[in-house]
Amino acid sequence: MRGRTMTVRVAFTSDNHFDVNRVDPQAMMTAQAEYLLQQHVQWYLIAGDLFNDFQRSQQFVVDLQAKLSYQTQVLWIAGNHDMVHGVSFDELEKGHFNGYLHNQFVDIPNTDWRIIGNNGWYDYQFASQLDKPAADFEQWKRGFWIDRAIEQPMTDQERADLALQQTAVQLQAAQAANKHVIFMTHFVPRTDYIHYSTTHPFWNMANALLGTPRMGDLLNQYQVDHVLFGHTHLHPAPLKIENTTYYDQAVGYGLKRINEWQEPTFMAEWRRDTFLLDLEEKTKKLSKKG
Repeated sequence: MRGRTMTVRVAFTSDNHFDVNRVDPQAMMTAQAEYLLQQHVQWYLIAGDLFNDFQRSQQFVVDLQAKLSYQTQVLWIAGNHDMVHGVSFDELEKGHFNGYLHNQFVDIPNTDWRIIGNNGWYDYQFASQLDKPAADFEQWKRGFWIDRAIEQPMTDQERADLALQQTAVQLQAAQAANKHVIFMTHFVPRTDYIHYSTTHPFWNMANALLGTPRMGDLLNQYQVDHVLFGHTHLHPAPLKIENTTYYDQAVGYGLKRINEWQEPTFMAEWRRDTFLLDLEEKTKKLSKKG
């Protein structure tokens, strides 16, 4: 017999920055849990940058999962801010923390959908038009970027290569299993999201540290259905390019000196920026013997 058509609701968010935004994370957690339950969300995906401390971010995910119980599964990957304190490179790469999806996948039961996570990284290619050597970007990073506090046993280009190799293996496995894919990463995968300033050229150096266009090329190669990322706080609408729809659902900063919000409060902005995706198709046909 044919199985009934399933509707699976997935919610996307990124860059909540609870500590930078100086909000009460416990109060925000309670409010977010209430909203997710009211909206009948079954999978809640967080593309990094919850706190400037991995342990606080991981504990938030664990505590939020406890509030949501069985109705909603919470999955996350780490952004650069999460990596600044409380975690080593090896733990980021190999740690098996509850809900942490870097270089792992979860299949949505009774469907042909697979959620794949990879933290991602950057390789300076988004600033290639500046025609500067890698050493210049490394120096700028050490002087001006929060990532200078992140320890790693390799260059940025090598770390980006590693993320791409891991993602390719995951996408190959998903293709072999005939899965449709939701891919979650933190860093920017396409040039479409990069802003080149003519009035503040100094900040064009920061583009080097936003991601790599090679990730977008790889996702396009495997015709990934949906891609969630963050890192830039631009609030763009979902963008479909060929067979892939991209979602940058970052909440961003709501501070006096840097106010990127379009709403007056954190929760209003979070609700505005949280995307609800209903997966109503591409579900398996269930068979019953006898």
